[in-house]
Amino acid sequence: MKTLASMLALTATLVTAQGAMAQAAEPTVVMSSMSYGKIPSGLKVGDTVTWINRDSVPHTVTARDHSFDLRVAPGQTVKMPLRKAGVFPFFCTYHTMMRGTLTVAPQ
Repeated sequence: MKTLASMLALTATLVTAQGAMAQAAEPTVVMSSMSYGKIPSGLKVGDTVTWINRDSVPHTVTARDHSFDLRVAPGQTVKMPLRKAGVFPFFCTYHTMMRGTLTVAPQ
């Protein structure tokens, strides 16, 4: 009986830990051919977006409200944790035709 209770407690702990880990996503946006790749949907506070620059020139990921401003050199990968909910239009300061919008839901 004691062993069964221990196994059930361990199973509950593992399920809870897996649920907590599954909550945070790590989507990736690839910059290539002078454009942002597919912008992920379903983002939440706590997720981390990875930006990869596959172009031969630098890019930025700059929020219109200046809440973030990433500099991404050629071949570089930058991670950006999402700490605030909202709708964030962004652009590349070097290449103004590069634009996108991150929509981040509360956790």
